[in-house]
Amino acid sequence: MTKREATHLNSETPLFSDPKIAEQIAFMQELPKREAVYGELRRPIHKSVQGRLDHLGIKKLFTHQASAYDAAMLGKDLVVATGTNSGKTMCYNLPAMQMCVAEPAARCLYLFPTKALAQDQLGRLEALAPGPEVRIGTYDGDTPKNQRSSLRKMAHILLTNPDMLHIGILPSHELWAKYLKSLRLIVIDEMHVYRGVFGSNVGNVIRRLLRLCAWHNSRPQIIACSATIGNPEELFQQLTGRKAHLIDNDGSPSGRRTFVFWNPPELGNGQRLSANIATSEILSSLAESGMRCLAFSRARISAELVLRYARKRVEQGGIVPPKKLESYRAGYTAKERREIEKALFKGNLLGLSSTDAMELGVDIGELDAVIMNGYPGTASSFWQQAGRAGRGTRDGLAIFVAHDDPLEQFLVRQPEMILNQKIESVAANPQNPQILGQHLLCAAHERPISPSELTRFGGNALEVAEGLDRSGELEFRAGMFFYPSMEPPAPKVNIRSGGGDSVRLMQGETEIGTMERWRAMNYAHEGAVYLHRGSTYVVTQLSLEMGIADLEERSVDYYTQSMGQTLLDPRPCFRSTELRNIGAGLAGVSVTDSVTGYRLKSLDGDTVLGIEPLDFPPITYDTVCVRIDLPEFLEENDMERQIGSIHGLEHALLAVAPILAGCDRGDLGSAWYSMFHDTMRPAVFVFDRTPGGVGLCERLFESITGWLHAAAQLLQSCPCETGCPACLLSARCESFNEVLNKAGALDLLHKTLNVI
Repeated sequence: MTKREATHLNSETPLFSDPKIAEQIAFMQELPKREAVYGELRRPIHKSVQGRLDHLGIKKLFTHQASAYDAAMLGKDLVVATGTNSGKTMCYNLPAMQMCVAEPAARCLYLFPTKALAQDQLGRLEALAPGPEVRIGTYDGDTPKNQRSSLRKMAHILLTNPDMLHIGILPSHELWAKYLKSLRLIVIDEMHVYRGVFGSNVGNVIRRLLRLCAWHNSRPQIIACSATIGNPEELFQQLTGRKAHLIDNDGSPSGRRTFVFWNPPELGNGQRLSANIATSEILSSLAESGMRCLAFSRARISAELVLRYARKRVEQGGIVPPKKLESYRAGYTAKERREIEKALFKGNLLGLSSTDAMELGVDIGELDAVIMNGYPGTASSFWQQAGRAGRGTRDGLAIFVAHDDPLEQFLVRQPEMILNQKIESVAANPQNPQILGQHLLCAAHERPISPSELTRFGGNALEVAEGLDRSGELEFRAGMFFYPSMEPPAPKVNIRSGGGDSVRLMQGETEIGTMERWRAMNYAHEGAVYLHRGSTYVVTQLSLEMGIADLEERSVDYYTQSMGQTLLDPRPCFRSTELRNIGAGLAGVSVTDSVTGYRLKSLDGDTVLGIEPLDFPPITYDTVCVRIDLPEFLEENDMERQIGSIHGLEHALLAVAPILAGCDRGDLGSAWYSMFHDTMRPAVFVFDRTPGGVGLCERLFESITGWLHAAAQLLQSCPCETGCPACLLSARCESFNEVLNKAGALDLLHKTLNVI
């Protein structure tokens, strides 16, 4: 739908009545509402459970809910992949209630990615419970210790998260013997969240759980629910080691949803208005018109900047009190997050600036609009965030605000890449040797491992275990691998990152947040500006050894952005292919990352005010890369143009890679060489930033032709001649975007690669 065809939206939404604002709308499309499709249960349901459904006014089930119940009653492992707000919860709550009523000794364990989501789902589950004969509780870090024993002994259904399972339940499984023996159902909600490092860790945590269940002669059924992704069955198998029956016949209704692709205006100096400022203007405008809105940002600092700008704007307007706008992200205390969630649910807030911490299905009431401040990283996250507005049969508005970078400007020019393209697959790799090794230590501490048991952890588990034996971290004796210490290793394994300790952010004696060590090196170094709920702090000292960053509240008119440098040492390719005159391969690579300094950037946009150096120890890790070897330079041709074409190709490939790999752009890195030392030919590398890799480069290698075509489309679709922020220039470029040749990169794709 074009802007001219969307006249009804202009009249309904005051934001679009301003002609200047309408000029920023690059694309608009409306998805029509969808009617519900209902199904009939073919398997019996207990009268007490049916009675609760009647009491809740649920007379009919959607087709996917009925299909899931019937399949679950046949004992099948299930993966339910339907849209946002489609009622997936009923797909596991109904079977769980039926199991508990039919077998009073039965136990069910629910896994949610966050404590907030578990608390939110607790109320829905309690409403469905037929009475006190089905006892339900949450078991996580916030559960008082004096209640934990009774929950272990008495609760039929426990709601927890992978972190608590990993650190609190599995290491002390002797206390859970009766529960594990009676465990009939494991629920994995929001399965699509378990991607990359987090998913690779969770896959091993679940395997450890299933191993202990098998020791107690139980084989619990598994029901997983996911937003729409390209490989739900494959991801289920990666997480559990089992095959699942797929339920994807979504019968839920939805209201009319309008998508707007918003491109901030050009400022006349080759740059566009900051997307953070544009998002804040949209957020405040919607709030002033009485619409309840949620703005998503990729980075914590962006979420805080959007709040700061929006509060300043509404303060000048005088219509909406600034306190009606808030921010929400990881790093806040649990108390702060609960207060904000309640305020939004009750309607006390009109606008919320958040990171993806609010992406999951926590019930925050009815929202009119969602703003996505930048591409969320994956198509599934795009649809998940958009689905937070207009839930149920209500109409919703989703606005995507493009940043001034090649990927997002490409998506503005080619919106069908998101709206019409098949949802991408999710990558996780539980067999990552570094991640697997940590969990084999945990598993051996829980109970010595026999070589035959290692098969459940993957084909490389025996090799990894033998390596741990040689290093002394495990001991092999009497035919078993033993952990040689009484102290559990699980607390030292952070399942949400590739490793490293946390850094506490302190203002005097008060802790105002936490960060992972690697994140602190980038965002809490000395001199860094840290924003928290609208207040500004400057880091005065960072001690990595003590794990503490000292902050001082201070009003400044700039923010900071770290800079880095990467060195590569690739290994021989273990998979390769030939594409006309080039060679492409998958290879191991040693990566050394260094944080070298930071930029001071003005709050009124992205103007660089200064650059300051930093001196941190480098971090070296082994991972996986895609290597592209290019033809030798021709001496008779312009050497600078040939070098610029290689550099331009690297930028183009890295820009579009997240679309094909199904990941955030920060999950991948790249490098280019005009003459690589072992071939004496030009080469481009794109590598997985996770130690050991989590399958991203494998996906890129398998779609190498489509990847090259997308890179060519990126460059061709931009009208500029020499390269600009919309197609070629990158803020992450270590060479500061020097020696780039757009025409040469296109020529290389056309003549050498033959992809356009």
